[in-house]
Amino acid sequence: MAAAFLLAALALGPLVADTSGTVGPFYTADSIANTAASVAGFYAPDTFITIYGQNLAYVTRQITTDDIHGGVLPTVLIGTGVRVLVNQIEANIYYVSPTQVNLLVPPLLVAGPATVQLLVDGLAGPRVNIALAATAPALFQMDPRTVVATHADASVVTQAAPARGGEVIVLYASGLGRTVPPAIKDQIPKAAAPLAQMSDFKVLLNGVAVDPARVSYAGVAPGYAGLFQINLKLPDNAAFNPEIRIGYGDQLSPTQRFLPIQ
Repeated sequence: MAAAFLLAALALGPLVADTSGTVGPFYTADSIANTAASVAGFYAPDTFITIYGQNLAYVTRQITTDDIHGGVLPTVLIGTGVRVLVNQIEANIYYVSPTQVNLLVPPLLVAGPATVQLLVDGLAGPRVNIALAATAPALFQMDPRTVVATHADASVVTQAAPARGGEVIVLYASGLGRTVPPAIKDQIPKAAAPLAQMSDFKVLLNGVAVDPARVSYAGVAPGYAGLFQINLKLPDNAAFNPEIRIGYGDQLSPTQRFLPIQ
């Protein structure tokens, strides 16, 4: 399933000890990126971000079922001692390594200035400043140019297995903003929750907005905190491998991301 594939992208690798880390964590505002879009400076509440740097952890570890209890996500992975504070609120951690940490920005935050600080066993890194927007729409990607989408049978859309005009597909995204009901910090959502700004949400293929009636659902992917899904019926005359963007008004996902269609 694509959702599991995406979580694997957020949580990579076995437990590996790193004995070199006795110096404090080092990173900068410029070394933080939107995980889905792989770009800096594109953040919102309930969005996956990645911190790149040095001495960010003493081990390499991904989130596992042992870290999740009663549908509650961890703010520290077992045996790592790594915590990340966003505006002094502990974020949910998905992956740690000496050079990379993936986390989910707490959904209870609002747009405006924010600080990010990483701690390893109480040893604090710098407190750096970022800006949160209300939304930071970004489609997850198979590679730098191809977005993640699935067919109706949950198989992944690829160049070898492309979508077709008129087909219903599912897209996967981050940073689409508030939902109804709203996301709850640390909680894995159990049910669908559509976007609060659904009337303003749009999907563009080659710069042309798709008829909103073709978006049957856009909101939380049940069972996956911070992950959004978009159920889209493609236009019958959809272009070959179009550029695809999503978002609201001028706040759109990055350009030069493409959807395999033939």
